[in-house]
Amino acid sequence: MTATLETAPAPARIEPSDVTVRIRRFLPDVDSEPHWEDYVVSVYPTDRVLDALMKIKGEQDGTLTFRRSCGHGICGSDAMLINGRNRLACKTLIKDLGSGDITVEAIKGLPLEKDLVVDMEPFFAAYRAVKPFLITGGHEPTRERIQSPEDRAVFDDTTKCILCAACTTSCPVYWTDDQYFGPAAIVAAHRFIFDSRDEGAETRLEILNEREGVWRCRTTFNCSSACPRGIEVTKAIQQVKRALIFRRF
Repeated sequence: MTATLETAPAPARIEPSDVTVRIRRFLPDVDSEPHWEDYVVSVYPTDRVLDALMKIKGEQDGTLTFRRSCGHGICGSDAMLINGRNRLACKTLIKDLGSGDITVEAIKGLPLEKDLVVDMEPFFAAYRAVKPFLITGGHEPTRERIQSPEDRAVFDDTTKCILCAACTTSCPVYWTDDQYFGPAAIVAAHRFIFDSRDEGAETRLEILNEREGVWRCRTTFNCSSACPRGIEVTKAIQQVKRALIFRRF
């Protein structure tokens, strides 16, 4: 008896389809206020929003302005408000946004410069203010500073931050209070406050306490939901609050 091989059916061909991308545009040379413009673009369901924006810029309107770099969710430069939620354009699949129009806006709470580009300086100023670097005393070490896996695990989650500002610009307190450091800066402080090799925890805690920085958090969890790296931002903020109260870190 001769055996016959059964061939698997060919996978269904995925075709591109037209979607409408509504972009909140702002050209500072000609606009007094932002306005909406619609673009119809042909994309595959597995394309990213960044792919759609690149097609619009390359094929329809070269004046469209947005930030992007690595395209793989590492640099954090393409954080945008997509369908009402802060996301990275390079990680957001078209198929995950439903069948309706796609809306794209600049992230909130930072000065708008042009189209989807905001001035990140206030964000980075808060980041720099918490001293996001290892502070140690004494002489230069003659070997690496040893740390146990258990000690590393205490702050491992907050080492994942890519400074995209998605958490900070999703915070309603940050939108209205320029004294608030914002979630990302507190996450950066957390990463060193709980590092067993660091000696600057007290300094950072006083900085965060000075302007009521950490106490302005209202625990809405917007920041945790917005983080593209899955950092438990609200949990980290609560841990910093407890460190301020009990001085245990």
